[in-house]
Amino acid sequence: MSHETFNIWHCSDKSPTWNMAADELLLRQSNLIGQAVLRLYSWNQSASSFGYFQRYAEVSLWTELRPIIRRPTAGGLVRHDEHEWTYSLTFPSDHPWWQLKAEISYQRVHNWIRRAFDRCGVVTKLCSEVITEGPGQCFIGAEKNDLIFRGKKIAGAAQRRNRDGLLIQGSIQAKDTGIKRSCWESAMLKEIEWEEWKPIEAFFKGIASLAEQKYESENHNQRR
Repeated sequence: MSHETFNIWHCSDKSPTWNMAADELLLRQSNLIGQAVLRLYSWNQSASSFGYFQRYAEVSLWTELRPIIRRPTAGGLVRHDEHEWTYSLTFPSDHPWWQLKAEISYQRVHNWIRRAFDRCGVVTKLCSEVITEGPGQCFIGAEKNDLIFRGKKIAGAAQRRNRDGLLIQGSIQAKDTGIKRSCWESAMLKEIEWEEWKPIEAFFKGIASLAEQKYESENHNQRR
């Protein structure tokens, strides 16, 4: 990793709809923020999220965890529970990460996570090829450059890149590694220059509004 400065936003447990709205608003305002943001967050209830282009009628059959929320990024179905670690990365459109091809930014973020696990004493590797087992479900099978531990995928991500910037939403299923989330987070931050960051009050109001109007709407979540 280069010596670039990230804003680090440690979030307390939030609702599924709030979490998706927060990530989308970070993308919308990434040029205004003007700096990369790493948001480390968790959920106040178990839930499922699915890719922007997936069909609700299909994914709703694959999981019993409710609610089921459509993400602003692509990718497959992800189950969010007490064992999962979630993060997002946003970059403004003038940032070097925004200019990367999707495959390269995907590889870069998972190499960053891999090195963090190394620092915690856990050896992982990037998947070298697609493993097709459960199409449409993020943690059944694996994509190239997903993170693998003892033959099983433990980290995946999805991206959205537009004129506002780049959003990467990532999920880590690290229960089998035996390490604590705090170890992994500290290891992630050792590679970058960073400063603690928290949005202004108006940003929080924007999240609440977007969550209510979009992510709590059946029209949005079930439209495909």
